[in-house]
Parts: sequence; C-alpha cells; structure tokens
Amino acid sequence: MKKVGNHKSFSKIFFSLAITLTISLNAFSQDAAKGKEIFNANCAACHKLDAKSTGPALRGVEAKYDKEWLYKWIKNSGELIKSGDAQAVKVFEENNKVAMTAFPQLSNEDIDNIISYTSEPAPVVATPVPGAPVAGNNSASESGVSNNVILGALSLVMLMLVVMLFLVNNMLTKIAGAKGVEIVKKNRSLMVFFNAYAKNQFLVLVSAILFLLVSAYFAYGYLMQIGIDQGYEPVQPIHYSHRIHAGDNGIDCKYCHSSARVSKHAGIPSLNVCMNCHKNISEVAETTATEEHSKAFYDQQIAKLYDAVGWDKSLQKYTGKTKPVKWVRIHNLPDHVYFNHSQHVSVAGVECQTCHGPVEEYEFQKQFAPLTMGWCINCHRETNVKVEDNAYYKKIHEELSKKYGVSQLTAAQMGGLECGKCHY
Repeated sequence: MKKVGNHKSFSKIFFSLAITLTISLNAFSQDAAKGKEIFNANCAACHKLDAKSTGPALRGVEAKYDKEWLYKWIKNSGELIKSGDAQAVKVFEENNKVAMTAFPQLSNEDIDNIISYTSEPAPVVATPVPGAPVAGNNSASESGVSNNVILGALSLVMLMLVVMLFLVNNMLTKIAGAKGVEIVKKNRSLMVFFNAYAKNQFLVLVSAILFLLVSAYFAYGYLMQIGIDQGYEPVQPIHYSHRIHAGDNGIDCKYCHSSARVSKHAGIPSLNVCMNCHKNISEVAETTATEEHSKAFYDQQIAKLYDAVGWDKSLQKYTGKTKPVKWVRIHNLPDHVYFNHSQHVSVAGVECQTCHGPVEEYEFQKQFAPLTMGWCINCHRETNVKVEDNAYYKKIHEELSKKYGVSQLTAAQMGGLECGKCHY
C-alpha cells in the first residue's frame, strides 16, 4: 500500500501554530495596554500619537529609529545629545531645541510596551457620504414623520371642518326657508351695552379706580425689572464651556479668576492662562462631545484660541500676531454700588456658586442671581459671619454677640445693612 503524509501530524502543527499566534496577539495587546498606561503617565504631556505637540508625533516611531537608540534617548536624551550623536542632535534641533525630560526609571520592558502602544494602527475615521443624513440631526427620521407634515395635516383638517360648518349652516338656512320658518337676527350692536354702562356713574368710577391701580401695579413691576438681567446668557466669540473645565476637569474657579482672592473684581482671565493647558491640548476627547456640540465644534474653538494668541500648532511657537477677543460682559452692577470680591471670597469664604450658580454644569455661562439690592440684603441677614481663624472679627464679634444675645452674628448684625457699606 502506498503511504501518504501523516494527517494527524499536520493537524498538530497547524493547531500549535494557531495557539502560538493567539498567544502572541494576546501578549501584544497586553503590552499595548501597559504601554498606553505608561504613555499617559509620562509622555502624554508633551507627545501625541498622530499630531505634533511640544514633541513630535509618536505613532510608528519604531520604524523611524533603532530600538537600542530609543532606549538611550528616552532614558537620558541630554546625555546622548552631549555625546555628539548625530541623530540625537538632529531630533533636538527639529523640535525647537526643547530638551526632553529624562526617564531613567523606565526599564527596557516599559519602553517596549510604549513602543507596542505607538505601533498600533491609527483608527479609521469614517468619511461622510454626500447626501447621507448627519449624525445628531436625525430627530425627524427617528420619529418617522416630519413636523411640517404633521402641521400641514392638522391645517388641512381644520380647513375641512370650517368648510363643513359653512355648508351645514347654509343647508339649515335653506331648509328653514323652505318650511317657512323665519330666522330672527338678534341685535348684537355694542352701542346698547356701552350706553347702559356709561349711564351708571358708580360703575364708571369703580372701573376707573381699578384701571389706575392695575396700571400702577404693572408699571411698578416693569420699572423694577430695568437693569435686572437674571438668566442673561450671551453667545461669546469663543465658546468656553464651564461644564468641561470646572465640571469634568475639576479646575478651581480661582485658578482662572485669580484676582477674585485679592481684588475688587474677579477679572477676565488672560488667554495666557488658557495656554497653560492648551499649549499641549489642541483637541478634546471623543467623550467630550454632546448632542448639541460635536468634537469638531470644540476643536474649532481651540483653533480660535490659537488664532487669538498667535500660536502656531505645527511649529509649536508663538508667531507674535495676536487678535483681541471681545468677550461679552454678563454681570454688571450699577456704578453707585460697591462690591468687593476679595472681601467675600477670601474673608467671608463665600463659594462662587452662591452668587454665580452651579457653573460646573453650565455649557453657556449665564447670570444666575438677580443681583438686586433686596437679594444682597437677604443674604446679609441669613449669612453668619465667619470668625474661625479670623482675628480681625474676633473682638468685635464677642462684644456684639453679647449685645444681641446670640452666639453667632449675621453679616447684617455686623453692619452689613448700613448704606455706606455698599454705596459711595
């Protein structure tokens, strides 16, 4: 009998190769996951995978440089440059001679994991097809029927009802005429009612008094709303989301509005404060997008910031060409009112949200409180004076608390209702 190859041995070889390939892929994915963690902890401040930041883009870096050279560069780039290594000097000069932080604590295995992460293929971005429905704007398609169609159908039904009522009325009139029924038309003239009303002097007097009282009430209410802009929510030239900065990222209000601690005014933050972070953050994360605002929209706002400060993202340096941003003022007290932010923020310890609302939830900043005199007075009447670790108020608090017979004084009891406290 003619002998043929051993099928069992071939199956074993194929099976072992499949297992080896699976193990290799799993190991690569685990290495990439570890590499991503190390990258985010050490490298993400200056590097991105697909865009130049303070340092160059790192996707596919293994194909550009020898691995042994990468070990030396990452652990101590400065030493490699001083040694005169041609490749190190070239990289240093190409990146505006910005010195890279040394990472001697990273092992070769850590660096291999980082390289595994940077070797992952870039995610494929779907190209929008012309004529295809835009995501986030499919409310009509989800409901199945357009609002215009519904309104058109309702209008048609109403028109049909009007026509039917007219036809029914016309038909009943003809039937009544055929049977000899006389249709009496009532006198609906308003002159009859008006003449009766004008002859009653008491009713005219009461109506006049009532009219004057109601007019005075509405006139007073209207005049008292002048200058009160509660809920005012203007559109700014650069869309700044407090929800992202103060909410998602947990940035303290006083990091941007630092003058609120020491000055009468909270101040408008300089764009240089924005660039402390956005020098290296040129785009937002995918999870930042909402139904109203896409990731592309937020990235466009960062581009507006770069244009205003004159920052060239590709060259990672300032061009010197700046454009002033014309912010729209939201909170505006009358000129005769004195309000000191530092007195409330630093001395009284009032939280920003007390007057400005839950800014960490606002996409658009708006005026939360009415900022009226009555609103301020009520706050002074209800708020206790903070005397802990405050030697300035300690003695006067002890004396006034005995005078009023209370253990804790309010701002009103400390003189917070005196006219001269708030008015020049």
